Amino acid sequence: MINTTLEFITALLGPLGPVMVAGGVGVFLILLSLPLILKKGDDPFAKLGRGNAPGAFKEKDGAKAGINLRYDSGRLNLQKFEAYLTPQDDKELSAARLRLLQAGYRSQGAVGNYNFLRMILGISFLGLGLLYTIFQDKELSATALLFFVLAPGIAGYYFPSYWVERRRQNRQEELENGFPDALDLMLVCVEAGQSLDQSIVRVATEIKHSNIPLAEEFEIVANELRAGKERVTVLRDLGERCGITDISSFVTVLIQSANFGTSISDALRIYAFEMRDKRIMKAEEKANKLPTKMTLATMLFTVPPLLIIMVGPSVYDIYVNLLGGGQ
Repeated sequence: MINTTLEFITALLGPLGPVMVAGGVGVFLILLSLPLILKKGDDPFAKLGRGNAPGAFKEKDGAKAGINLRYDSGRLNLQKFEAYLTPQDDKELSAARLRLLQAGYRSQGAVGNYNFLRMILGISFLGLGLLYTIFQDKELSATALLFFVLAPGIAGYYFPSYWVERRRQNRQEELENGFPDALDLMLVCVEAGQSLDQSIVRVATEIKHSNIPLAEEFEIVANELRAGKERVTVLRDLGERCGITDISSFVTVLIQSANFGTSISDALRIYAFEMRDKRIMKAEEKANKLPTKMTLATMLFTVPPLLIIMVGPSVYDIYVNLLGGGQ
């Protein structure tokens, strides 16, 4: 019976039919078992609210309800697979975490979720490619078969990396564009008599509607300062988290101003003036590059229609005269 089944599959799908069927069954079983493996069980810490200690229960609609001690996000519990989803090398783990931080993903399990998503998309797209080759009417060569199976899997595996990189670049561009205005607002707050910590809180509040990523970064700085973290460490973390040269230089200016005892308002005034000049220079640079970029578009979309309009009638007249003379 097994030989008959193998012969039937080979006749239906070709020489690689048993391999494709085995791969499809494996992918199907993996996808089928994932909901059972990743199902989130009862949180052991939730039992703390069910004790008999005084105040552990509160009456609500005649029934006892436990106190919620932790915020439950309702997401999949991937902690049991943390050893498989996170890099074991400290440098690699720090680089991946920093990359996700710069893209705006700050959760504790961001690295594990990122690797889990890469694995799931790779397997899913690999299964889709396998199904595509199975239901093909014409017989494919071995090279085409490998391409249609492996290419979707590779694309699905690397798509999260592309997404994170694009999000990181867009976020850094937003931070860079909004930083000069935030620096001017911070200078106004400091010169009005507020401290640096108060000015950071004020800037985070004021720019929340115009530049959300920069407001989030300043809010993180304000919360860390309230928690008692050293200002130098907080500012260095800000520069590392943003990954922008302008913000790193700003952090260096503030640290040096605090170390040498110079006025913070003077340092902010000079740096804000330099940032305004730099923004004007960037705008002028983009304006100067525009004619060069427009040259190719002008040649492609302007010169051919112009030649047709100018030379077309003459070519038509010559063709008609030659055709008439030949007759």
